[in-house]
Amino acid sequence: MWDWIVNVLFQILALIQQFAVDWGLSIIILVVIIRLLLTPLMIKSSKSTARMQVLTPKIQEIQERYADDPQRQSREMQKFYAENKFSPFGGCLPLLIQMPILCALFTLLQHLGDYFDGETFSFYGILPNLQTSVAATLPQGFGVAAPYVVALLLFAVLTLVPQLYMSRNQTGAQAQTVKTTAIIMSFFMLFIGWSLPAGVLLYYDVSSAWQVVQQIFVTQKVIDKAKAEEEERMANAPIEVDVVRREHKPRPHKKK
Repeated sequence: MWDWIVNVLFQILALIQQFAVDWGLSIIILVVIIRLLLTPLMIKSSKSTARMQVLTPKIQEIQERYADDPQRQSREMQKFYAENKFSPFGGCLPLLIQMPILCALFTLLQHLGDYFDGETFSFYGILPNLQTSVAATLPQGFGVAAPYVVALLLFAVLTLVPQLYMSRNQTGAQAQTVKTTAIIMSFFMLFIGWSLPAGVLLYYDVSSAWQVVQQIFVTQKVIDKAKAEEEERMANAPIEVDVVRREHKPRPHKKK
């Protein structure tokens, strides 16, 4: 299904390798290119997430008010979204767009030997074989497996850190849920990363490290600004409605 995307990424990686020489460095450069291309989508997703956080109390109020009338609740929710020009799926769309790219990258990195026949895939000797995994190197002794174990641990930690950082924007039970989910996901990453090729681990490690840096210097500022703008808009909205109502309020008839 992702064949054409895999072929495009294959051509890009082959081009990068011509001047990067080292395969690990080529993968890192590929990560940077992909992340730069996806940055506008991530900013859009962050803005949508910020708006959702501001609107959540109003949404919960509607849900509680019409809890006994699902049809009325649905109508009121649609009306609320339309009035606020908001889509609850706005934050998910950029992530959905990324999925084909991530799946294609996974296929390419997992089968490097099939796409680049006869090559030796390493990362400056740090990871001597980007096609092997932790599970495959442990029987050879911990000294051989150590760099791959470090890559696996980073795989889990760098899954946890961005989620914990984003939980700062949540409050109460929602923040605790995000933290719990992040911890569970990090252990899950240890499980699935156990047999993944080192090339895949390298890609995700660099990509996740990029995400952390992006969150600190870009995403958080985008979220704070979007929240402030949305809160200001919500604060002014009732005033505007009241003004309209007063302007259209019928004047009482004077008694003769």
